Amino acid sequence: MFQGGGAVPKSSIELVLTSSPETKVVLVVTTVFSLLSWFVIALKWWQFRRLRRQADKFFNELERTTRLQEAYHAVMKLPPSPYNRLFREGLSFFSELRPGGLKEEAGVNRTTLTMTQLEALKMVLGKEVAAERDLMARFIPWLATIGSVSPLLGLLGTVLGVMAAFIGIASKGSGNISAVAPGVAEALIATAAGLFAAIPAVIAYNYFLTRIRTTSFRLDSVTIELLSSLSSTVSKGKKSVPFGVQG
Repeated sequence: MFQGGGAVPKSSIELVLTSSPETKVVLVVTTVFSLLSWFVIALKWWQFRRLRRQADKFFNELERTTRLQEAYHAVMKLPPSPYNRLFREGLSFFSELRPGGLKEEAGVNRTTLTMTQLEALKMVLGKEVAAERDLMARFIPWLATIGSVSPLLGLLGTVLGVMAAFIGIASKGSGNISAVAPGVAEALIATAAGLFAAIPAVIAYNYFLTRIRTTSFRLDSVTIELLSSLSSTVSKGKKSVPFGVQG
């Protein structure tokens, strides 16, 4: 801890280099937290950007089809995404309930699913949506942890730094501003480092939560439309895949 007996630091870098071991430990930990948060931010930003492109391709493919079997083959040609995984899971379960149901011609009426079968299909689709939501939320809790812990860690470093500064001042018997200021400035660096790590993490956490809710809403829309299509009787000329609303 700088006690006023040596050269006065002329920059923040010099202040960090001449700081106490406790302050340096806090700075190292907050730096690691900051790097970790930026890695998670970059990773999730790329993931949600890719999800948006996949959603556009998925709905564009569905708009070109009029029958479930045709939609299934079109969607399965797309790269893996939450949307075609949900679509595949729903149609696969439907095929187990109604073997050959997807191959029926549009001009032949299909028997509606029973309430028990419909509830089972809802559970399967709901489970798939929940799994995709958990996958989207992966690593995001780290941002919340960093956003809440970093300021407290910085505050701890500041408290320890101020205590050490006043103990040093008391032992030297010097209480003028030139003796107090460097120690207090060093202590405040820990708080600044904690805020520097926390602020981007909190902003990114809230942003990604919004993106998760938006994507989940679109997946729920696909679920509702798929349930409506699979549970209704289709007459000749009626579109089998009513996915006009994209969420």
